[in-house]
Amino acid sequence: MDMAEGMLVQEMDTESVDRLEADEGANVDQPMGISESAQLLREQLKTFTTKTDHQEAVDSTRPPEKDAGINELTFNAASRYSPREYFVLTNAGKPVFISRPGGEDNNNTASVIGVMQALISVFIDDGDKIRCVNAGRTRITFLLRSPLYYVCVSSWGEPESTLKKIFESRRNFDLRRLLDGAESFVFSMLNRVESDLAMTTSSLCCLKLDPSLRKRIAETVMPTSKIKDILYIIIIAKDKVLTLIRPRKHSIHPADLHIILNTINTPSVFNNPAPTSWIPFCLPKFNPSGFVNAFISFIRSEEPPNPSRSVSPTPGGSGDSDQVPSSDKPEQKSASSSLNEQGVSLVCISGGSDVDVIRTWSESAVKKLATEGTLASLVHSFRTGQTEYSVSDLGIPGLRHFMYKSRAQVQTTYPMWEDPYDKKTDRCRLITLYQTIHDAIHAKSGQEAPLKLQYIRTENECVMGWITLPFELYVAVSPMLPKSAVVGAANAVTRWVKKEESKLFLRDAPVF
Repeated sequence: MDMAEGMLVQEMDTESVDRLEADEGANVDQPMGISESAQLLREQLKTFTTKTDHQEAVDSTRPPEKDAGINELTFNAASRYSPREYFVLTNAGKPVFISRPGGEDNNNTASVIGVMQALISVFIDDGDKIRCVNAGRTRITFLLRSPLYYVCVSSWGEPESTLKKIFESRRNFDLRRLLDGAESFVFSMLNRVESDLAMTTSSLCCLKLDPSLRKRIAETVMPTSKIKDILYIIIIAKDKVLTLIRPRKHSIHPADLHIILNTINTPSVFNNPAPTSWIPFCLPKFNPSGFVNAFISFIRSEEPPNPSRSVSPTPGGSGDSDQVPSSDKPEQKSASSSLNEQGVSLVCISGGSDVDVIRTWSESAVKKLATEGTLASLVHSFRTGQTEYSVSDLGIPGLRHFMYKSRAQVQTTYPMWEDPYDKKTDRCRLITLYQTIHDAIHAKSGQEAPLKLQYIRTENECVMGWITLPFELYVAVSPMLPKSAVVGAANAVTRWVKKEESKLFLRDAPVF
């Protein structure tokens, strides 16, 4: 990524460029100082922003188009999805965290950070904040949280608000010396935010499960009065929430829950041979200046771990579909091996530090789940495919994928990734489309007002977003369908979700 490409020269008046070249020629033997360089950069930015403001004023005088009910957006899909680049630097320009091809050893990393710092400083000196820079397909998004500055570089075509959310979900960055040993958690979060639809919609994704079985599991792990300072009890399977128990006057913010899920599924934790872990971490929505402790108990077998469990699950359980499973795996799996592969874990979040009491309670709860046959019922649900569903189960012609968010429950559901989205590139394209429509529906990137319906048609699919008081819905259908058929498919999806909501969502979770 070249920060200079298309930054200050692109779209500039010809006479401005000529004046700059003349000035450089006149001072070829007299290098400019820092203040002169900053002043020159400021003048160039003013020229660029003045022209942009003028064009926006001209556009605002044009009569608005007649509203046809569904607002159609334009979208140019990327030909390939190169890894995003992330930078965290201090307000003094010192790098704290860098994620880019080649890392900090990349030849131009130092100069890139220098240009970033100069841009940020110029806007700050003028009492303003830089939000983003668009250079062709590349968007450079800035989030300023002094004393740290966050920068994301992406050519995927997603909206500005999506890139800012990446850093908002990870606001408890610390200085580099405090990040030592925690890089795997940060990289895991960056990978998660690129594919986790629940993070896009600021919600949680629950495991599809029979409501009576979910209730039995929750009642079994209800904490006793002997355990003090309990905040949350969570059972997680396949990287989704199976059940969540909380204090009566307490709720959990989705952002905090995603930090918990990310911590559990970081390879250093998920693939640890030890059955339990005791990890302190920060839940910024609960208490941004303090730490809580998480006792994580993986419900595993006594058998050697299955090779398929060597990699932690990806959000949504999609994994890397470009890898074809081996055909020589046995069809009949033991109950214990199924538990290993699904990553079933019992998580106790506590404000206290009495790990022995929590460990004793956790062991007794897991033993009770096994002796009462609840774990066997859960394994049966895994084996028979009751914990996930296909888009074909809905029987809606032309429907390829959808994402439904219950706004009352703050929970999201979507089918497993299948053809035509079984490859990573195709999933990235659809997720970016979802993010673009989500941004437009909520008017997160400077749109004049939110709209109820948003629509994008590409050569690969049509995607429509629909927001109402009880739900948000995003559907992907064949590009051959007319708009009326897309609306019909959306209505059919809402009817199906309504019928299945007791299995899809966590409702009436127990409290203590």
